[in-house]
Amino acid sequence: MPEPVFLSVVAPCFNEAAGLPMFHKRVATACTDVLGHAAPGSLPWELVLVNDGSHDTTFEVMQHLVQRDPHVVAVNLARNYGHQIALTAGLQQCRGERILVIDADLQDPPELLGPMLQTMEETGADVIYGQRRSRAGETRFKTATAALFYRLLRRLVDIDIPLDTGDFRLMSRRTLDVLNLMPEQHRFIRGLVAWTGLRQVPFPYDRDARYAGDTGYSLRRMVRFALDAVTSFSIVPLRLASVAGLTLGAVGLLGLLYTIGSWAFGSVVQGWTSVATLVLLIGGVQLMVLGVFGEYLGRLYLEAKRRPLFVVDRVLMRSVARLPTHAAEPMVASAWEAKLAEQGAMVAGDRQEKEGGALPHVQ
Repeated sequence: MPEPVFLSVVAPCFNEAAGLPMFHKRVATACTDVLGHAAPGSLPWELVLVNDGSHDTTFEVMQHLVQRDPHVVAVNLARNYGHQIALTAGLQQCRGERILVIDADLQDPPELLGPMLQTMEETGADVIYGQRRSRAGETRFKTATAALFYRLLRRLVDIDIPLDTGDFRLMSRRTLDVLNLMPEQHRFIRGLVAWTGLRQVPFPYDRDARYAGDTGYSLRRMVRFALDAVTSFSIVPLRLASVAGLTLGAVGLLGLLYTIGSWAFGSVVQGWTSVATLVLLIGGVQLMVLGVFGEYLGRLYLEAKRRPLFVVDRVLMRSVARLPTHAAEPMVASAWEAKLAEQGAMVAGDRQEKEGGALPHVQ
C-alpha cells in the first residue's frame, strides 16, 4: 500500500518535453530546501506529472525522471483531455497532506513553495492562492482580456472567485477531498475551489515568462475555457436572454401600436428597408437566445451520460507500482476513485491506531 506523504506537487503537462527537466530540477530543489532529504521508503514529498496526450516526447522524459528520482510519479492519460481534466487526474492521484498545484512551464516559480507553506501555517487557511501582480512574456491583448474576463466573471457568479488568479495554489488535504467529490465534466478548478467556501488567502507574486516551448492555450481554447467558467457557475446568461426577449417584445408592441395609429389617421408607414432591418435584428437576437439555451442544454446532456472524466493509460513510479505499466487494461476514473477511497480508509485506520484517537471527518 502506498504510504502517505506530506506534500504533493501536481503538474499537468502538454508538450513540455523541452522544459520538463528544468521544471523537475527546480521543484526538487524547492521541496528539498523546505522539507529536507528522506529515504525512498518515507518520502516527504512527491511530484505527480500528468501527460495530457502530448505529441512530443513528454512522456519519455517523464519515464526518465521516474527512473532517476523516486519522488516522481508519471501519469499517462489515454488521450488529450484538456488542462483542467489532466489536473483533475493528478489531484485524484496524489497522496499529500498539502497539495501544490503548478504548471510545468515555470511561469509560476516553484521557489515560492516555502513562503506559501509558511503563510498557510501562520493563517490557518485551507488554500493559499497565487495572485498575479504582473505577467511577464505575455502580450497586451492576453493580459487585457484576462483582466476583463476575471472582472466580468466576478460580476456574473454568486461565489467569490479571486481576481487575477490561475490554478497556482497550495491546498490542504480536506480541500482536495471536497474537490474530488465534484464530478462535473466541464471543470473550472479555481472556481470549484472557491465554491467550497473554505478559508482562502491570497499570495501576491510576479509571474515569469515561459521557460521553453509555446503555450497550449490558443484563442479558441481560451474562449472555450471562459464559456466553461461562466456556464459552470452562473445562470445570468439565461436571464439576459429572457431580458432581451422581453425588451424586443416591448419594442415590437410599441411598433405595432404606432403602425395601427398611423393607419387609423390615414398615414402610411414608409420604409421597407427599416422593416427588413428590424426583422433581421429580431431574428439575430432570437438565434442568440436559442444558442444560449442550447449551450446549457448541451452541457446537461453531457453530464447526464455520466461518463468517466478520463482514462488512465498507466502510472509509473519507482517505489511502489500502483497500476500495471502496460496499456492493455487502462483504469477509468470511477475505478480509480474506488481504489483511492480504499487506500484512504486504510491509511486513516493506520493513523487512528497509531494516535489512539478519533480522526476529524470532513462532511
